[in-house]
Amino acid sequence: MNRPLALDRIRVVLSRTSHPGNIGAAARAMKTMGLRELWLVAPESFPDEVASARASGAADLLEKARVVDTLEEALADTVFSAALTARRRELSLPRLQARDAAVELVGRTQDGAVALVFGNETSGLTNEEAALCSLPVTIPTDAEFSSLNLGAAVQVLAYELRMAALGDAAAPADPQPEPATHADFEGFMAHLERAVTASGFHDPANPKRLLPRMRRLFNRVRLEREEVALLRGMLTTFETPRRRG
Repeated sequence: MNRPLALDRIRVVLSRTSHPGNIGAAARAMKTMGLRELWLVAPESFPDEVASARASGAADLLEKARVVDTLEEALADTVFSAALTARRRELSLPRLQARDAAVELVGRTQDGAVALVFGNETSGLTNEEAALCSLPVTIPTDAEFSSLNLGAAVQVLAYELRMAALGDAAAPADPQPEPATHADFEGFMAHLERAVTASGFHDPANPKRLLPRMRRLFNRVRLEREEVALLRGMLTTFETPRRRG
């Protein structure tokens, strides 16, 4: 069976991986399901012979893997991202299970590149890393033994992505407005923070939950690029002193 084109727009991002063998296992899991784009955020050891050995036929994915210093770099040009997390986090969006999340990710590839983000093997994603992503995702494991190693977690999501992509391939895509990229969204959030701080509405010394709540609100909306430009134009107008007639 041919590899669905949607998979070409899905990147797997491993953040702060501590054991190189898990990078190799993830690459192998990806390749079996037709995923090709691997990004590594500040891995502890890479390149590494252990990673190559565990890849077992997927060395080409390791050779082409993109290594960056921060998760922001890995997400900058994406239009949607999902963070795998087992923890319930305050002020986060509702979590989707792996199967539903895969359908959402594949659907978003019509708009551009999307990312599936995995955290460190021991500690997972930080709250700050998870907040950068559009959607929290969980694997519905048995409550009595919920521990999955990184390679297994990537395999589960890679399988679900492939199945979703195979089902999506037959459906014609309707033209959609251009979505805001991660960089667009973060630029807007920074602009919003400046504006509400300058206005006195937000006190940086006593931030409470205003900005996390605003981030959650706009993540739920799934902003388009034109909408970001409109909002930023409005903020700029608010920031500009008006002439008195």
